[in-house]
Amino acid sequence: MTFSHLADYFEKLEETSSRLALIDILSDLFKHSSKEEIEKIVYLTQGRIAPFFEPVEIGMAEKTVAQSIATAYDSTKEAVLKLYAKLGDMGLAALQLSSKFKIQNSKLTVGEVFDILVQIAKTTGEGTVEKRQALFTDLLKKLDSSSAKYLVRIPLGNLRLGIGDPTILDGLALAKLGDKSKRKALEGAYNRTSDLGLIAKALFSAGLSAVEKLQVVVGKPIRSELCERLPTPEKVIEKLKSVDVQYKYDGFRVQIHKDGDKVSMFSRNLENMTRMFPELVLATRKQVKAKTAILDTEALAYNPQSEEFLPFQETTKRRRKHGIEEMAKKLPLKAFVFDILYKNGKSLIDSPLVKRIEILKKTIKEDGVLMVSKTETVDDAKRLAVLLEDAVSKGLEGLVVKRLQSLYEAGARNFNWVKLKRHSAGELQDTIDCVILGYIFGKGKRTAFGAGALLVGVYDELQDEFVTVSKIGTGLTDEEWREIKVQSSKFKVQNKPSRVNSLI
Repeated sequence: MTFSHLADYFEKLEETSSRLALIDILSDLFKHSSKEEIEKIVYLTQGRIAPFFEPVEIGMAEKTVAQSIATAYDSTKEAVLKLYAKLGDMGLAALQLSSKFKIQNSKLTVGEVFDILVQIAKTTGEGTVEKRQALFTDLLKKLDSSSAKYLVRIPLGNLRLGIGDPTILDGLALAKLGDKSKRKALEGAYNRTSDLGLIAKALFSAGLSAVEKLQVVVGKPIRSELCERLPTPEKVIEKLKSVDVQYKYDGFRVQIHKDGDKVSMFSRNLENMTRMFPELVLATRKQVKAKTAILDTEALAYNPQSEEFLPFQETTKRRRKHGIEEMAKKLPLKAFVFDILYKNGKSLIDSPLVKRIEILKKTIKEDGVLMVSKTETVDDAKRLAVLLEDAVSKGLEGLVVKRLQSLYEAGARNFNWVKLKRHSAGELQDTIDCVILGYIFGKGKRTAFGAGALLVGVYDELQDEFVTVSKIGTGLTDEEWREIKVQSSKFKVQNKPSRVNSLI
């Protein structure tokens, strides 16, 4: 397939708001893809050249991309950036500037473009910026306008196609299995491997049986199991009967992978976090009594002097790309290990929780940075209420309770795991993590800021869309409102994205 043909599909996806139509377009794209190129096509559809968990980035910032566009289309970087500011999309800037060159029907294949992007990502050493820029410029010169539009969006991490991983899975199922309802089989493999390209390659090369054989591998994150919520201890015992109880810590979810002395760490969203937490790497090598292992943990910053754990706002300061060693000394981490998913060549996700906890306790050497979460088996609501109050009195979020015989259901959110927090009058009091979907123009005093309220929403996993839930207009300073307007404008789109369900 030529990259120009792929760009035509991207154009159709970008212009479509119906999720069913998006699935049909993806299915048609995949039907016209060969088994040799399907992996690369899936990654490019994600706006990537590798799975999310692999630290492979093209490494070109806005100004570098702008310079490549300027060189390719006989312009200046300043003119490109000015046009970008006007249009709000570097892809549209490339489309407009390249149109006068009239390059038609570029013959570059998807594989050729993909390989050059990988070459750019792997370029290092002296003159890296200039070398990457030259490769990207040469690529732009060989592509038609529509192809250029989508190419420049890839290194900037914003392809604007309006599709998520579940929609891609639906497209693959429809293309090769004839029915998107058969996505479940593909989803199981995705939850174990977190790699859509790998799944697509296996499906196209050897069929569904090959996909079902894809298993947990150390170094590839397993999609995290998540909690449902119940309002009271009474409701928990009524629904779950006997449960394992652990403290709920307010930190980072960190999945730790050990393969000999090689240690990798991943966030709940599959981001590779290994470089950010050097003390956890050292602790894993010292404390984990296994050649290979995968641990599920919650990492928190703490004060070594007072031996107190710090609020989440302090812990978040450890997520950084620069000044890592300095911040590690200032805000060292402890990680509470609450589950083990793999040990010495054997996956444990199909073992019951009680068995996994038993194995976990034998795997971690105590008295270090890694600490096994304390557990207690409870079948009485009064005892559960006492443990909840104890957790709250310690300044913790609350409790996580789990069915004793439950397996580790990667990527699932169900009542095998339940989050229990401080409650009042039978109602659950909790924070809600929202995505900023837009802003509303300010009125009165806020007219000068540009933005007067934020439109926020939550992600609906079943529908693979973001649903608006609230407008937020308080809690920010005047300067923060101005900054939000500036930052938000960089991501402005002309039409409502297909994955946003909003009445506004």
